[in-house]
Amino acid sequence: MALQSTPNHTQTVSGWAAHDSSGKIVPYIFKRRENGVNDVTIKVMYCGICHTDLHHVKNDWGITMYPVVPGHEITGVITEVGTNVKNFKIGNRVGVGCLAASCLECEFCKNLQENYCDQIQFTYNGIFWDGSITYGGYSNILVADHRYVVNVPDNLPMDGAAPLLCAGITVFSPMKDCRLLESPGKKVGIVGLGGLGHVAVKMAKAFGHHVTVISTSPSKEIEAKQRLGADCFIVSTNDEQMQSGKRALDVILDTVSAHHSLGPILELLRVNGTLAVVGAPGRPMELPSFPLIFGKRAVKGSMTGSMKETQEMLDVCGKHNITCDVEVIKPDQINQALDRLAKNDVRYRFVIDIAGNFKL
Repeated sequence: MALQSTPNHTQTVSGWAAHDSSGKIVPYIFKRRENGVNDVTIKVMYCGICHTDLHHVKNDWGITMYPVVPGHEITGVITEVGTNVKNFKIGNRVGVGCLAASCLECEFCKNLQENYCDQIQFTYNGIFWDGSITYGGYSNILVADHRYVVNVPDNLPMDGAAPLLCAGITVFSPMKDCRLLESPGKKVGIVGLGGLGHVAVKMAKAFGHHVTVISTSPSKEIEAKQRLGADCFIVSTNDEQMQSGKRALDVILDTVSAHHSLGPILELLRVNGTLAVVGAPGRPMELPSFPLIFGKRAVKGSMTGSMKETQEMLDVCGKHNITCDVEVIKPDQINQALDRLAKNDVRYRFVIDIAGNFKL
């Protein structure tokens, strides 16, 4: 494997990896690169478990390079800083999300939209600039280029902040794109009340909007309204509720990763409304033409966010005291957590206590 033949990969690291499509996670000792001039070394404190991790360990998308060390919702403390790094110091509380490297030269990299660089490489299961395979946050140490690291506000707990590095930025970016940060009073719909959806509700309420949760689960209504602050709740399998909700919403964020049709959701939008898709079902979505045409509606996608947006998102979360609702687990519980995640049995994000495993 490329990683083993890279000369400067001499730091021995403890982590957890899947070695085949069974997806079973086991302890794994591997090598990371030495801290370079543009790098920071991070003692990993916590790492969230994202649905993407589940897809990768089981090779659902056919792109996994085994062994895979997942994890792209990482918080930790800097222990070493490269000589070219001026914006971070030893002891800083920091986060690393989905991005590990980009070309630095294209129009998107130069315009602070490096998440759309066509040579983007991810925090795990990617190929770094030196040709090595990237290994993620299910490990006690991470070495990251400082351009893909962000500061975590002091008032945010490191466990509740970890999933913001993926789930948080994934919903923040389209909200910003739809001008929801600067124009309160809109009617916003959130489809799905999982890891992404629950933080989307918190953000939309913090930004001053009327929030409707659209879910297949009637049992989530009380939690959506009483705990997360949603104003309305629509059961998407209830035809009467869907009918009464037509043409009511300005913007909808669809966070659902299960296969579903966009047609009924589009009907909930006002004329000129926007549906932003951030969930990633394995099969193509159904997109009927008539709800688009007769409502002059738009459907757009959004993929994580830039590093500048990610820092802005964390600063906004610090200002409004927004964190993810998490269930903290130990590393030896990762497999059970992945099984439960596959059944949507989590409120609302598993977070691994990495550092706790290495306490003397």
